[in-house]
Amino acid sequence: MSPMTAKLVHLSIDRDWRAVYDFARQPDNMAHWASGLGAGLTRDGEDWLADGGPLGQVRVTFSPANDFGVIDHVVHMPSGLKVHNAFRIVPNGDGAEAIFMVTRLPDQSEAQFEQDAAHVLRDLSTLKAIMEQEGRDAED
Repeated sequence: MSPMTAKLVHLSIDRDWRAVYDFARQPDNMAHWASGLGAGLTRDGEDWLADGGPLGQVRVTFSPANDFGVIDHVVHMPSGLKVHNAFRIVPNGDGAEAIFMVTRLPDQSEAQFEQDAAHVLRDLSTLKAIMEQEGRDAED
């Protein structure tokens, strides 16, 4: 398969990058911010299962915890397609930058690709709101 078109979606978060990483990397927390995978994520051995909506059930394999802010994951579609999602939480000053690479899947229109990117931005915005509120609450 040829390389797919890709777009980086990123957002600054006013919270220490390690705190953001520690929260975002846990599949159990994704129901709070990652609407694409968060609804109905259940553990299945080393992997996780998610309701892929019209696509059916998908299997998700996450990268192990690490010191580099990597939350990469592979989504195994019922069709056999494996979608490699690169996701990073990296230092940005005293805060964090959440960076997600959206790829245009085979047979996906440009409009659908743009909708996926907008969806990821909404999810990252939710993550930002949660993390910044939690940081303010901790200061009180």
